[in-house]
Amino acid sequence: MTSSENQDDVEVMACTNGPLLVRGQIDLRSADGQPIEQSRKTVALCRCGVSAIKPFCDGTHKLINFKA
Repeated sequence: MTSSENQDDVEVMACTNGPLLVRGQIDLRSADGQPIEQSRKTVALCRCGVSAIKPFCDGTHKLINFKA
């Protein structure tokens, strides 16, 4: 993270009936508190609860017809 990037530079957008798109560096943690490496500047986080790769979205929301 450079000095110009900080958590104030984080943007979160809720996709209609889909994931949360998070742009910027965030502190991702597993359910048991272990750090999850963020390898991309933008990540899609699951909102439907059915993704096989939680906390990330795998597109399952489309298969189950998830409605936010």
